[in-house]
Amino acid sequence: MYINDTHILAYVLIGFLGIFISQFIEWCNKRMPEYNKIFTKEIFTEYFKHFKPNYILLTITVIMYLTLVYYFGISIDLFKYLLLIPMLLIAFCIDFKLQIIPNRLTLTMFEIGLFFTFLSVIINTNTGITTFTNNLLGMLVGGGIFLLITLIGGAIAGKEAMGFGDVKLMGALGLFFGWINIIIISVLSFLLAAVISIGILIFRKKKMDEYIPFGPFIVVSSFIVIFTPFDLLITIVLKIFTLGMY
Repeated sequence: MYINDTHILAYVLIGFLGIFISQFIEWCNKRMPEYNKIFTKEIFTEYFKHFKPNYILLTITVIMYLTLVYYFGISIDLFKYLLLIPMLLIAFCIDFKLQIIPNRLTLTMFEIGLFFTFLSVIINTNTGITTFTNNLLGMLVGGGIFLLITLIGGAIAGKEAMGFGDVKLMGALGLFFGWINIIIISVLSFLLAAVISIGILIFRKKKMDEYIPFGPFIVVSSFIVIFTPFDLLITIVLKIFTLGMY
């Protein structure tokens, strides 16, 4: 039996993988902020022996994994996003709770992004060079936009307008998405941040000068770009900026 030209067995296997990955994400959320090793025997002797599943995280991970199989089938993009999504979920959870994005997480994203960028050249020399250039530009554009905002905001406000963890995160994501999509992620991030921040201030959950982590907005925007067709994304962004006149 096939679903969207992909055998149902692939969905079953990837679904089970999502269950295990969700628990690994929870493990990383506990270990990374404390600068503890991730791959250690304690994951078996302590965590998997006594763990209580985070059912929200488990459900989100499995649904995303199954959706990836449906959209991308068995392809390089599937494996690329199977690796990226757990890292994005870790960045979301840690930044939301602690307002930090661990350097070793963004470094791992850089390494995996570079691996798939070079892999695209090896697999298909013709389109691979275009992908290689696009991804490197994405890294420069993504990191550059947020670095500029951080420096200008810091000069004007006298304090960090945005953490350097966000700058490194956007640079790493540029290797996965390319320069056009990373611009769309930037736009969506600021739109989401504006809407949600206004809502938070209205309901007085935070004070005007209280820091709101930006990483979760980047992560949600990245998910939108992964699971939304490119043409539809462009149409939505244009409609927003033209107030529906496009």
